[in-house]
Amino acid sequence: MAMESRVENETQLSTRYQALIWSFLDSGLPKTALFYAERFFSQVKNTHTARHLYAITLLELEQTHSALGLVAESSCAGCLELKARCCTSLGRWSVASEALDAAISHPTYPSFGANAYRPARQYPDEAAMYCRQGNMAMKGNMQDKAVVAFQKALALNPLLWEAFDGLCYLGVVSSVDVHFPTRPYPIRRTDEPPKAAFPVATGVGFFTPETNGLFRPWDPKMLGTPESFNAQIAALKEPQPRSGLSGDAPTQQTRPLSSAEETGPVPKKMRTRPLDTSRTSKLKQNGEDAQRKGSQGFAFSNLFAAPGRRNQPTTRTTTGKPPSSTSTTTNAATRRSNRLLTVTSTKPTAKVTRRRQPTQQTLTSDTEEEMPGEPAYSPSPPNAQSPPSERSQSPAHDTYDLEVADWTIYDLMRRFAHAARALAVYDLDVCIQHVQAMTDSDRLSPYALSVAGRALFEKCEYAKAEKIYRQLRTVDPYRMWDMDVYSTLLWYLQKPVDLSFLAQELSNINSRSAQAWIAIGNLFSLQKERSQALTCFGRATQMDPLCAYAYTLSGHESIDEDLSKAINFFESALRIDPRHYNAWYGLGSCYMRTAKLRLAEYHYRKANAIHPKNAVLLGCVGLTLERKGQRDAALAIFDEAIVIHPDNALVRYRRSKILISMKRYENAINDLEYLQRTAPEESNVIFQLARVYRLVGDVVKSAQLLAAVRDIAPKNLNRIKKLLDMKAEEDAAAAGDDSMMVVDMR
Repeated sequence: MAMESRVENETQLSTRYQALIWSFLDSGLPKTALFYAERFFSQVKNTHTARHLYAITLLELEQTHSALGLVAESSCAGCLELKARCCTSLGRWSVASEALDAAISHPTYPSFGANAYRPARQYPDEAAMYCRQGNMAMKGNMQDKAVVAFQKALALNPLLWEAFDGLCYLGVVSSVDVHFPTRPYPIRRTDEPPKAAFPVATGVGFFTPETNGLFRPWDPKMLGTPESFNAQIAALKEPQPRSGLSGDAPTQQTRPLSSAEETGPVPKKMRTRPLDTSRTSKLKQNGEDAQRKGSQGFAFSNLFAAPGRRNQPTTRTTTGKPPSSTSTTTNAATRRSNRLLTVTSTKPTAKVTRRRQPTQQTLTSDTEEEMPGEPAYSPSPPNAQSPPSERSQSPAHDTYDLEVADWTIYDLMRRFAHAARALAVYDLDVCIQHVQAMTDSDRLSPYALSVAGRALFEKCEYAKAEKIYRQLRTVDPYRMWDMDVYSTLLWYLQKPVDLSFLAQELSNINSRSAQAWIAIGNLFSLQKERSQALTCFGRATQMDPLCAYAYTLSGHESIDEDLSKAINFFESALRIDPRHYNAWYGLGSCYMRTAKLRLAEYHYRKANAIHPKNAVLLGCVGLTLERKGQRDAALAIFDEAIVIHPDNALVRYRRSKILISMKRYENAINDLEYLQRTAPEESNVIFQLARVYRLVGDVVKSAQLLAAVRDIAPKNLNRIKKLLDMKAEEDAAAAGDDSMMVVDMR
């Protein structure tokens, strides 16, 4: 498709975006309004209208610093007024007063104020009400009711992003094509569709000639019978609106019986009778007003139309005709009528040499005269065709632009929906592919960057995820959303300096946000100050009681000291978000420590069902099977985990231990040597490798590795002595050390 996400007329696209954003703001759906405002701003960053709407939606969602960052450096009247609102929300009264003074004295303020009027929605529509009902039911832990409400909202209005995002959050979203079926790209249509050469009983537009037929070369096949040719001659008269016409079509072959003929004969009118210019101009003005009103009505009524209804030209003017029949067709018929009225002879002429002159006045049916006989058909030369006027093209052209704008917004929303759904079901590779397939302006928007960063974080590709989050903070330096995940990412990367800087910035932006306290808690956790970390995570739950992640982090900090307290934290997180797989993993770890293998396996499998492509979760399931003596099943789980994530050291280490117990020493050596290359300072890996070499009879290699273990970790000296005193048969049956299995999966 030559034009997939852009339209020729940017004005129509801007109008569509503005109508959507204001409609959702009036309906109490600021998150949906923010989604489209961000799309609008990412595509036209230099437009103040897009900047204003983006800042308004951020301010509505209490992201005051982000909104202020958008308008702080701009000097237009609208940006100054929004700056005053942001400063008022932050308590900066003097700065707000100065901004208002500058806005009032701005030279564009009068025009800015005049253009600020818009039709406001008094009450939300049914789709918005269902969406809000779903949001409340989801927060109230009524998931079934929330799912039904969201599905009804999407069925009524597929552009409700909050409804789709809510289904993704609940994990019940089906394929994107189910909720958002593919729509064909709009086709540019002419003003008047092709009409039959014989009368039709529609009551409107009898015998109206086609616009394209005016300049079409002569074709004898088009004439048909003499009767049909007479019908075409009769069609040269411009039809009047027939509001009261009823019954069947006229039975005559040449032309229908007009209303004047039904009432009786009327006197013939002179051809040279002058036109009533005042009447003609008034009719033209009324036609243009009706056409303009019809186009505007189409723009607003078609905004939330269903896919099947959007392509139908449903707009009607005050006369009852489609807009196209009052512009191009009328003008074309009038010009041709003027030309044919000059023919006085009934005999066919071979050639007409006089060109058509542009008419300045429109002939009506009461001023034209019937054409006696059969005038000749004379094709006009190709160069005689004048370019159509802008007014004659406007109805079809405006309709086409509106349809393209609707299609553009819908298609763009579908692309983001594909990425959001893939992230919700943890299909991370597909999610990243959808983000990469976007245009540069969309791919570098804050929402797209946050989705890509979260996908890389869930794939355990922490270095790549850090680059994405750094870019996100460059695009939106005051962003608070997603910063809790970014702080955990820095915790995994063991970067205390970067984590400290992030925590300080977040606390300066909004010290009463859960994200800021989570970042501070992760910083204390990285410094092994668990009591301080627990205090910060508890403070985060006070700032946002629905923050399940804060409860999960509290459970991970408590798991080494108080298992019952940790279990309570994890259960609190699951009451808020049943799909929070980190909490399911935490409960499995608690039961694993108490040797409750059945409960541990259950919770590990619940976590794995939510995130099926997480190698750590699969490794934990394999560990429970190994402890239960199901070595073959455990080995199959470990093999599956390594296929998903070949670089996962934990899973390879557990698989090597199972291979040792199954006396498959060569395969175990391959895994342990791979781990030694990736983690040369890990004493447990070197010790297990020395043990395997001793079992295969390579005593020299085993002694060298044991010496390396003693140098790296002198505390393992007793383990080394015990291994040397043990016979090979006893060593093969030994369980070994499981210390490397301990992992904090936040």
